[in-house]
Amino acid sequence: MGVSAADQEKQPEDVARMFDDTAKRYDFMNTLMTFGQAQLWRVQMTRAVDPKTGERILDVAAGTGASAAPMAKQGALVTCLDLSEGMIEEGRRRHPDLEFVHGSAEKLPFEDGTFDAITITFGLRNVQQPKAALAEFYRVLKPGGRVVVCEFSRPPVKFVRRGYDAYMKLAIPGMAKLMSSNPDSYQYLIDSIRSWPDQQTLSLWLRTAGFTRVAHRNLSMGVVALHRGHKPRSPELSMPSVLKARGTDE
Repeated sequence: MGVSAADQEKQPEDVARMFDDTAKRYDFMNTLMTFGQAQLWRVQMTRAVDPKTGERILDVAAGTGASAAPMAKQGALVTCLDLSEGMIEEGRRRHPDLEFVHGSAEKLPFEDGTFDAITITFGLRNVQQPKAALAEFYRVLKPGGRVVVCEFSRPPVKFVRRGYDAYMKLAIPGMAKLMSSNPDSYQYLIDSIRSWPDQQTLSLWLRTAGFTRVAHRNLSMGVVALHRGHKPRSPELSMPSVLKARGTDE
């Protein structure tokens, strides 16, 4: 089997450089290639987080702040973290009231138990060590805090999955060549989606990191999945034996 573009470019500096190059048109291309669904997926993510006034929320791989801004409008104190300086620069230009921090999801520059909630939207699959990132999310969450992961996933229905694969193979490269200043980055996008695990595997990763009350909900027939988990208020509840006993999504 050949090495995919996603495998080749998973080094953090390469990922950051790729997003630097696409920062100015990133949100536009997302809207175009998902036929506007990306905005609806973010609405569902915000509803799942249910931000409250005064809560501290960390949005990881925040990009230009497209997911963070709606949470801030509801009164939450949102910190946007991203590995790409280009994305951060564009985010600060668009959302000067948001706090942007440069950093890695695998080594979050925050103290233990800092945040009430952590979100990551279409960013976890770009992390070189996603399991390490989930462990970091757990660390910086307060006891009782919650995590919401919105990510491309695997449609469970075969004909939907085949149609989705055909769209990625035939349509996305053509649109990228016409509209993007860095069309090669969209081959990485396709490869990263295809190599990303299914809903059940990501749920298992969340449990292994210590999260309980883990559940997921498919959006757009499973093209995207919205995953949720909670950090127990009592440390004993995150013991491996308890996690094994939970078994399935709630």
